[in-house]
Amino acid sequence: MQIKTKIDNLPTLPGVYQFFNSKGQVIYVGKAKNLRSRVRSYFQEAHIVDAKTKVMVSKIESLEVIVVDSEAEALILENTLIKKLKPRYNILLRDDKSYPYIRITNEEYPRIFSTRQLVRDGSKYFGPYTDVKQMKFVLRTLRSLFLLRSCKLNITDETIQKKKHTLCLDFYIKKCFGPCEGKISKEKYNENIKLATKILNGKTLEIEKILEEEMLQLSEEMRFEEAAELKEKLNMLRSFSSSQKVVSEDRIDRDVIGYSRIANTACILIFKVRDGKLIGKKHYIVTDTKGQADNVVIQLTIEKWYLESEYIPKELLLPIEPEQSDFLLNWLKKKRGKTVDLHIPKLGDKKQLVNLASINAEFQLKEYHLSLLKREQAVPRAVQSLQRDLHLAKLPLHIECFDNSHIQGSELVASMVVFIDGKPRKSEYRKYIINSVDNADDFASMREVVHRRYSRLVSENQKLPDLIVIDGGKGQLSSACEILLDLNLHGKIPIISLAKRLDEVFVPGKSDSILLPKTSSSLKLIQQLRDEAHRFAITFHRQRRTKRTIKTELTEIKGIGEKTAQKLLTKFGSVEKIKAVPKELLEKEIGSSLAKKIVEYFDKNN
Repeated sequence: MQIKTKIDNLPTLPGVYQFFNSKGQVIYVGKAKNLRSRVRSYFQEAHIVDAKTKVMVSKIESLEVIVVDSEAEALILENTLIKKLKPRYNILLRDDKSYPYIRITNEEYPRIFSTRQLVRDGSKYFGPYTDVKQMKFVLRTLRSLFLLRSCKLNITDETIQKKKHTLCLDFYIKKCFGPCEGKISKEKYNENIKLATKILNGKTLEIEKILEEEMLQLSEEMRFEEAAELKEKLNMLRSFSSSQKVVSEDRIDRDVIGYSRIANTACILIFKVRDGKLIGKKHYIVTDTKGQADNVVIQLTIEKWYLESEYIPKELLLPIEPEQSDFLLNWLKKKRGKTVDLHIPKLGDKKQLVNLASINAEFQLKEYHLSLLKREQAVPRAVQSLQRDLHLAKLPLHIECFDNSHIQGSELVASMVVFIDGKPRKSEYRKYIINSVDNADDFASMREVVHRRYSRLVSENQKLPDLIVIDGGKGQLSSACEILLDLNLHGKIPIISLAKRLDEVFVPGKSDSILLPKTSSSLKLIQQLRDEAHRFAITFHRQRRTKRTIKTELTEIKGIGEKTAQKLLTKFGSVEKIKAVPKELLEKEIGSSLAKKIVEYFDKNN
């Protein structure tokens, strides 16, 4: 009833809506041209056509909206929130970020180079390039044509005036114009960058025309040597242009969208066609399309592509119409500043282009499935042995291991280490400070840390491990199983424990342990997990103990802060040694006033 009242009072403006479940977690983020109309449609049963949406709606307990000025702003905000929150019922796209891009930096004298990392600092990116040789050829061509710098110097007008840089070898062998010493003006250098940008956008015919006109002008002015240099560059550009595949004779800039789907996985592939030539492609893999219509997947992918893309062409060729084609066209038109045509061709050359893109999408999708299969076949022998010895339904490619640490009930901490394909993945290790346990209760500590870990994974809809390993015996294992049962995960994730005394393996529901051969690779892998979790927990415990020592001993002295305490501990090694240090040595480190306070404190408390 509360939701219905809230919907009735929603504005009829563009914006973003968020649905929350009973735990207050965001489960879906969407955008709308008309917030009231769009949100209301979820609660009208006739409009819900797939099972996934029905399940989602049944879990909605509350909603929030953010009103924005335009549909374009709504799209950008929606994309930002999805990346940040990763809601359970939103489609998450995987793109080919492993491929390199060409980057043009946002500097006074920009650089052009290849990169695999996208930094949103105003730089422009072109690609990705699936053929690295082709990308290197493009870079060589651009540097040869325009003599662009390859150094990493921070060149500005100020550094040039102060003569902070000197010419390098590239200038003397005519591979750079020498902007570091002002051998080329900033205006001329950036004009060359603009021309390079046009080539990266596929506008080679336009550049050929410019160079040809300049060459003829130089010839008329009897500057034959400079004209000859331009002719050499023109030939180089024509050679580069001829290497690009011509796919249409009308010379129109267009993006061609191909689509393929196998079960719950889809691939969307974009051909970038400029001046009728294919200059590059990009593809996205969507791994969870269950219950989602093809036109929804197409819509979301196109939105993501053009949010990231620097250039929007005149025409889009698609295999099917997107879910919200009117919204898409209006947004693209505003972003481009010109009309964008959207076509779903049925016959002719354009249909063949879409078919070609779809064939490539199918190939990429099969490659993706093949890579998953290869990964399973390439896993270490120890992982395969562990699956066999523990009778697991699937390979334990992702294993998480837990351990507790404390000394006489103080500074209770826990650790979790992660092994992927039988090897440590340290970036995914986690430390835990036990909050709910006051004494050295290993069972209660294990319940807390297991609950914190897997309640979070469930709430964030993250991938669960293939195997959980608990350092301890039956008691610790039972404690962890209690939590998995509470989280409705019991039986969904295999779990075992490794007892310290005889390295016995315990599994839920069996009183007898499993004794793996001492020389078996599976036991060695479990031991490696246990030892790494123990090492990580002990290290964290020592760090906590050191901090406590600083706070309870030295920082109790009036005027002694953490920085001073840390300085003394670094110099002398421990609080006991500081007590024995002569006052004169303390004065050299922290001054007579603070040294006097320390000496008086320890004299009084000894």
